[in-house]
Amino acid sequence: MKLHFEPDLDYQKLAIESVADLFRGQEINRTEFTVTRRPLAERTGQGSLELGAFLSSQGELGLVESELGIGNRLTLLDEEIVENLNAIQLHNGLAPSTALNSGDFTVEMETGTGKTYVYLRTIFELNRRYGFTKFVIVVPSVAIKEGVYKTLQITEEHFKGLYSGQPFDYFLYDSAKLGQVRNFATSPNIQIMVVTVGAINKKDVNNLYKDSEKTGGERPIDLIRATRPILIVDEPQSVDGGLSGAGKNALNEMNPLCTLRYSATHADKHHMVFRLDAVDAYERKLVKQIEVASMEVEGGFNKAYVRFISASSARGSVTARVEIDVQDGKSVRRKEVIVQDGDDLQEITKRAVYADCRIGEIRASKNNQLLEVKLSGGEKFLSQGEAVGDVDADAMKRLMIRRTIQEHLEKERRLAPLGIKVLSLFFIDAVEHYRSYDAAGNPVNGKYARIFEEEYRRAAKLPEFISLFKEVDSTSGAEEVHDGYFSIDKARRWTDTADNNQAGRDNAERAYSPDNEGTRRGC
Repeated sequence: MKLHFEPDLDYQKLAIESVADLFRGQEINRTEFTVTRRPLAERTGQGSLELGAFLSSQGELGLVESELGIGNRLTLLDEEIVENLNAIQLHNGLAPSTALNSGDFTVEMETGTGKTYVYLRTIFELNRRYGFTKFVIVVPSVAIKEGVYKTLQITEEHFKGLYSGQPFDYFLYDSAKLGQVRNFATSPNIQIMVVTVGAINKKDVNNLYKDSEKTGGERPIDLIRATRPILIVDEPQSVDGGLSGAGKNALNEMNPLCTLRYSATHADKHHMVFRLDAVDAYERKLVKQIEVASMEVEGGFNKAYVRFISASSARGSVTARVEIDVQDGKSVRRKEVIVQDGDDLQEITKRAVYADCRIGEIRASKNNQLLEVKLSGGEKFLSQGEAVGDVDADAMKRLMIRRTIQEHLEKERRLAPLGIKVLSLFFIDAVEHYRSYDAAGNPVNGKYARIFEEEYRRAAKLPEFISLFKEVDSTSGAEEVHDGYFSIDKARRWTDTADNNQAGRDNAERAYSPDNEGTRRGC
C-alpha cells in the first residue's frame, strides 16, 4: 500500500507560508566555519570550538586537518522581522506583537490536522526560499520521536517530488553515534536531527555536552551551536520543563536562529503566527465531533467516604492529608483536608453520614504510612491511596468494559454490511491489569482481560446481537477478539515506557529500537 499526501490543503499551506514569510527579505546565504580535528591532548580549552587553527603548546600557529562546517545565517534586523510578523498576524487575525522579545514563534494546530506534515514541509520551504539547511526537531517523548521519524520515512518521496529532488538527511540523535552530529555540521544538504528533550536537558550526564573523539575532539553541542539551527519544538508545553525550565534552557544552549513551536495546547503563546483551534477545525470539517458516553454514580455521597493521601511529621506534630465529602452550601463536594489523631469528621464535613467517624492513629514513616479511621462498625486501617465508603473501582471498570462492548457490537451490526471493520480501544492504568507472565514465562490474563471475556460472552447471548454470532462459538471467540499493544523487552516481560524518568526512557529506546529482539503486540 502506498500513501498519498495531499499537497494543496489551504489551511496547511497558510500555516507553512505564515512561518516562511517571517524571513521575507532574507537573501539566500549561509555561514561557514572550520571544524577542527586534533588530538584531545592538544586542546587549548574545554568546550571551545576552534575556528581554523590553534596555538600549539610552543606558542606557534599549527595547521590541522579541518572540514568546512555550514550553518544558517540570518541577515534581517529585528525591526524587519517584527514588520513581517505584524503583517502575518494582521492577515491571520491575530494580536500583533509590539517587539521581538524572543526568537520563539507559535503555531497552534488542532490535533489531527497534520501538524507534523506542516512543520516538516516548512523545513523544505525555508530551504527553498532562504537556503537554511540545519534543523533540529525536539519532542517530549520517545514515542513521538519514533512517530516523527516514521513520518520522515513515508514522506521522503513526497517532499522530493514537491521540491525538485532536493537531497536531505534525517536521523535520530543517539549519544552513542556522535559522528552523526559532525555530519550534521559539515553537510551542505538539508539536515534534520530528531531528539527527545530528555536526551539534551541534563548537562552533567549527557554526552552532548562532553568532549568526544567522534566529533573531532569538540563537544557535540558546540558543533550544533555553530550551525545556528532552526529549532522545531513539538508539544512545547511538555518540552519546556515547567517552572524549572530545564527543557527551555537546553533549547537555548543550541544557539538557535529561531524556535518554531507547534502544538494544539500551548502553555506560552510567544509570538503567534498561525492558529487553527478546535472550533475552527470542526467548522472546517477537518476533525470529527467526539461523543462521550459517561458514567455517573447515583447516591455517591450517602456513605462516609475517606481516602488517605499522605501523612507527614513536622515539629512533633503528625498529620494526614485525606479526601472527604464536605457540605458546601446546598451541595456536597469532594475536598482534600489536613487532619490529625482524634479529629471528628462529622464536625469537619458538616454531614450526618460521618457520625461517629473519627481519625485514629497516623503513621508517617517514609516506608510505612498508615491511617486509622474509626467508624461506627469498627476501625479500618488505610494505606496510601486506599479509601473507605467509595464505589468499588473494579465494579466501575466492569461496567465501562460492558458498555464499550455493547457500543462496539452496535456499530458492528450497523457497519459490517458495508464492509467496515470496527475497532475499539481501551486505555488502561497498568499493563499487569491486562496481561502478565507466570513463573514459566507463559502469558496470563490480568483482571481486565478476564472481565472482558466474561462480559463479551454475556453480550453474545443478548437477543439484539444474536445475528452477529450465527457462525461463531462465543465461548472460544471471546479469547480471539481482543489483544494488547505493549512493548515487550528481551526477557518477554511487559515494559514501562513512561518518559518521566531515565529508566523509562531507556526502556522506551529498547522497545522502539529495530535491534530489539522483543516484539510489539497489536490489537
